[in-house]
Amino acid sequence: MADCLREAADIAVMPRFRRLAAGDIEDKAPGEPVTPADREAERLIAARLSRLRPAARFVGEEACARDPALLRDLARGEAWIVDPIDGTANYAAGRPPFALMAALLREGETVAASILDPLSGEAINAERGRGAWVSGERIGAGGKRRALASCTGIVSGLERPAVMEARIARLGQRVRALVPTRRCAGAEYPAVACGRVDFALYWRTLAWDHAPGALIVREAGGVVARLDGTPFRPADPGGGVLVARSRAIWDQVAAMLGE
Repeated sequence: MADCLREAADIAVMPRFRRLAAGDIEDKAPGEPVTPADREAERLIAARLSRLRPAARFVGEEACARDPALLRDLARGEAWIVDPIDGTANYAAGRPPFALMAALLREGETVAASILDPLSGEAINAERGRGAWVSGERIGAGGKRRALASCTGIVSGLERPAVMEARIARLGQRVRALVPTRRCAGAEYPAVACGRVDFALYWRTLAWDHAPGALIVREAGGVVARLDGTPFRPADPGGGVLVARSRAIWDQVAAMLGE
């Protein structure tokens, strides 16, 4: 899977980085830019993945922008979930972070995933029940137990319910730091999985944004669940997901948000 992402990065993404013309950047929806690099990368990835598993459906972000019905029945059979460029706004502005992401779903459960940082060339991969790896080295997010006061978290404001504002403010007083999302789950999930960040909180949970990273964090020993404790499944509807590098951190943050 990572090889498919690398090929797309080499052919479609990096040759256009910081070389886009003004007319190359469109809005497929308000605040949702798309570029020729997104579309070509998705075509390349789709072609490669379809050869790996011809029976699996292909559900790409750009294809879904044209046909939202592709998101139906993710809980049935096998499906490839792909974000050809996660963080397109950053990519279009000529700044990091951005990433290429793919995941394989089987009966609604993510069984394999890959995230590529095309700037560093680093790929992080995971298989369900077999762990997560960076550059061939297995990673573990759990590590030593940390007090909430020493934790750093990422918090997204996108589609955040108004009722959460006061709770987020209280959480910010209890942790070391809360930093805003940089609109690239493909950089933020690996940061949690590798222990560089302790937790991340999102409200919009599109399958292509979260399926790859959720498996990687879990296989690294972390927790990815809805705020009611229900494990996150990309095929299930709903909003809000809390990502943490350990169960202890997840429980502490969730308790604060529930007050």
